[in-house]
This record gives sequence, structure tokens and C-alpha cells, in this order.
Amino acid sequence: MATTQSMYSLPVLARPEIIGILAEYQIINISDSDLTNPTSNFVFSLYTSLLLHLDSLQEDPSQVDFEALERFENPDMHVDAIRAINLYRKIKDVLAAIECPISFTLPDLIRPDSNRTVKFASAIINFFLHKDSKLGMLKPFAEELNVLEEERKQREDKISLFGEEIAAFNEAREREKPLVQEAEAKVKELQQNLDNLNSYQLILRKERQAMKEKAEELENTVKRSEYELIQATQENATLRSKIVQSPDKLQRTLEEKKVVQMEAKDSERLAFQSFQEKTTVLEVYTKASQKMTKQLAQMQAIQEQVNSYKSAEKDVKQLKSKLSDDQMLEKSLEAKVVESQAKARQSDEQKLLIEQEAKLRHEEDTRLLNNAKLEAESRKHDLETWGRKIETVVAEVDSIKEKTKSTKDHAAVTQAELLKKGEAIVNELNLYTSSTAQVMSNMKLQMTAPGN
Repeated sequence: MATTQSMYSLPVLARPEIIGILAEYQIINISDSDLTNPTSNFVFSLYTSLLLHLDSLQEDPSQVDFEALERFENPDMHVDAIRAINLYRKIKDVLAAIECPISFTLPDLIRPDSNRTVKFASAIINFFLHKDSKLGMLKPFAEELNVLEEERKQREDKISLFGEEIAAFNEAREREKPLVQEAEAKVKELQQNLDNLNSYQLILRKERQAMKEKAEELENTVKRSEYELIQATQENATLRSKIVQSPDKLQRTLEEKKVVQMEAKDSERLAFQSFQEKTTVLEVYTKASQKMTKQLAQMQAIQEQVNSYKSAEKDVKQLKSKLSDDQMLEKSLEAKVVESQAKARQSDEQKLLIEQEAKLRHEEDTRLLNNAKLEAESRKHDLETWGRKIETVVAEVDSIKEKTKSTKDHAAVTQAELLKKGEAIVNELNLYTSSTAQVMSNMKLQMTAPGN
């Protein structure tokens, strides 16, 4: 069995190799006797099967060119000839394209020779073995290209999906951006209010502490005044008990006490006035304390709002963190997209290289095919000339047939006349023979008679 080679060559294969290769590729089943003693029908089937395997015979070989048949007066008589000529042209084109060193002629199809048939079959078999070898070498690249194309499509699908997710994230971010900005503005405003209230609270606490200190000081002053009043009362009682003992001294002491009492009353009055003032101040401070309590309640309510806004701020931070994560995910997706695009470009470059190689191969095949077509056109012109000569010969043959037919008819008439004359001559000859025989018998009788 012949092996496929990377370099194309045209070695002549042995008959068993040809039979085995044709059977292996399921082209046609033949025997050794078919190659040893080939017939025109056998080589017609062999070359047709080989051309069909090479895809060089696109149309049905049983179909003929009806336009060519219309040129003949009796097309039915030329169908097989035209089929043979079409097959001959295609075989010749293929052998010329594969640079077979032996020229294929029409007698190789009509009256095939065993050695030439083996050589032509070997050339075509070596060509499609070389072709299959090249296709086998390109098959891994084609499969890899298909895999890369599939991966590229999958990556494009992933990129599209990631793009949709990124667009959805961006849309959600743009949709939530006004809410975030509004929440941030409210948080800033509440933070400013909280700072202002904290400052005002510190001021109120300082004022409350100062008022408390003043109230304590007034309370101490009132206690001292009460204590001094009690002492004055006790001294007054002591003086009254001493009035009986010393009137002058008592009078003097009384005057002194009156002065002291007046001073005490003045002090009491001043203390009372001071107490009233302190009481008024205390009431003011009480009212201020009540107001501060209300403000503290308001501050607590505001603090609760601040806490709620802090939770909102926390949610905003979480949203910002989520947006940051989304941005990181977007960056990673962009990196994956860049990587996928790089792989896609690499696959495109590999595909381009394969396409360039296929293009070069196609250009080479096209050049060979054009050369084959040119030679085929030349052969076609020669065949048309030969066909016109054949038509002339056929016309001459037809005229000769007509002359022969008329000659045969005349010869038949002449033969019939000669047969009639011959029969007449034979009849006369028979009569002459019979009469001669009778005369001879009479003469013998006379010669044998006794008196002579």
C-alpha cells in the first residue's frame, strides 16, 4: 500500500497497491484482471470514479452537452462519443494540472493499454493521496481555528454580558446618584446643625453653672443675714433683761441696739431685696432651665434624627463601597475584555496566516487550473477541428453507404436475372444431358444387338 508523502511525486504504483487504495477510499472495486486487460468500459468507469473523488467531475457523467448534440443531424448516434470526448478532456486537464509526464490521448480511453492505464491511475492516485496528506496537515489548524473561533464567540458573549452588567451598574449608579447627593447634603446640614446645637448647649451649660454659683452665693448671704438677725434678737432680749439694772446704760445700749437694729433692718431689707432679686434671678434661671430642658428634648429629637441620618450615611457609605466594588469589578472585567481581545486578535492573526496559506494554495491551484484550461481550450480547438474532419468523413461514409446500397440493389437485381438465366441454362443443360444419355443408351443397345 502506498503511503502519503508531504512532497508530491508521481511514482508508478503496483497493481495490488492501486486495487487496495481504490478499495480503501471506496472509489471503485476492481480486480487485477481489469488492470491487466483493460477495456474501454472499464477505463471509462475507472476514470469517472477517480474524477468524482477529486471533485473534478461536477456534473453527472451520464449527462451530455445538448448544445453540442444539436449540431448533428442524428444526435442519438453521437451521445456515447460526446460522453467519451467530455471525459477525455477532463482527464487530460487533470493530468496536465498534476504535471503528468505522459500525455493522455483518445486511444487511451477507447483502446486502453494496460501499462499506460496503470501509469495514469497511479498519477491521479498519487495526486489525491498528496492532497489528502496536505488536508490532513491543515486539519489540526482548522480544528484549532474552529476552537479559537468558538472561544472568541464565547468571550464576545461574556464581554457583551459584562457590558450589559456594567451598563446596568452605571445606570443604577446614575439613578441613585441624586439620592446620594441629596442624602449627603442633608447629612452635612444636620452635621452643621448638630455642631451649632452642641456649641449652644455648651454656652447654656456655662451660663447655668454661673447662675447656679450666683444662687449658692445668694443663699449663703441669706443664711448669714438670718444668723445675724437671730443674734440681734438674742442681744435684744439680753438688753431688755438688763434695762432694769442700768437705765442709763440701758438707754445708751438701747440706742446702740436701735442703731444696730436699724442697721440689721437695713441689712435685712437689703438681704430681702437681694433675696427677691436672687429669687427673680432663680425664676429666670428656672425658666431658662425649663427652656434648656425643652431645647435638650429638641436636641435629643435632633440627635435621633442625626442618628437616623448617620444610619443613612452608613448606608450611603455602603453604597459607595458597593460602587467602589462595582468599579473594581468593572476594571477587572475591562482587563478580561482586553485579554479576550488580545486572544481574539491572536486567533485572528492565526486565522489570517491560515487564510494566506490557503490563498497561496488557491492561487497556485488557480494558476494550474488556468494553464489546464488554456491547454484544454487548445485541445478543444484541436478536437473541434478533428470533429469537423470526422463529420466530413462521416458524410463521405454516408455517401459511400448510399452508393453501396444502390450498388447492392443493382447487384441484387443483376443477381436475380443471372439466377434466372442460370436456372434456364441448368434446365437446358439437364434436358441436353438427359437427351444425350438417351441417345448413348440407344447406341449401346444397337451395338450389342445380334445381327450387327
